[in-house]
Amino acid sequence: MVPVSFAPLDFAGEELVLTKGNALYWPRERALLVADLHLEKGSWFAKQGQMLPPYDSRETLERVADAVKATGARRVITLGDNFHDDEGTCRLDPYACGMLESLTRALDWVWVTGNHDREMPRAFGAQLVEELELNGIVLRHEARRGETKPELSGHYHPKMRLTVRHRRIARPCAVVSRGESADRMILPAFGAYTGGMDAGAPEILKALSPAREIDAVLPAKGKLVRFPLWREAA
Repeated sequence: MVPVSFAPLDFAGEELVLTKGNALYWPRERALLVADLHLEKGSWFAKQGQMLPPYDSRETLERVADAVKATGARRVITLGDNFHDDEGTCRLDPYACGMLESLTRALDWVWVTGNHDREMPRAFGAQLVEELELNGIVLRHEARRGETKPELSGHYHPKMRLTVRHRRIARPCAVVSRGESADRMILPAFGAYTGGMDAGAPEILKALSPAREIDAVLPAKGKLVRFPLWREAA
């Protein structure tokens, strides 16, 4: 059963659910998908001399735990850039490390690696893969241009920029393409210290080509709000 505060989305014949917290829930698989956690990004910046509050990993893992509780997920599948760099696995403080180990013990957890953590040296008891195919849908970090199978990915941190009550705001969003052969989706970034790229940026549109249409998608009050980004010429 889909929680009423979440927004269902038909994708490749599956009902998926976008949550306000930038996660994607797959009810039939009881799987929570999250992209671009970028754990230990704060400590990476500290190494470069730019001091940021060192609690981003704790906040991000708390968000994962909250999303698991809200959805009833039994699996967590990440979509790459789980840590901001390979050595980030060694910089987790004991509290955050304990949180992560508790989550991976309680859940069927799969790390899909990304460009920031391709050689991730520690998996915390979870499975570690470069990509995964589940019920005909490919799960990977970066969208592969020309992919003919349904695909879920991350990497680009898409955001939709809007004007609300005369104020410019940016909101994380998913970007969904519909094509002749397959549906494809780029998830928003989930991590506490993640910026974003404009959802209509050429890099995103190119990554999802070819397509008939590409939309930015936001959950709002249990419904999906779509913003057309590109349409195939008639």
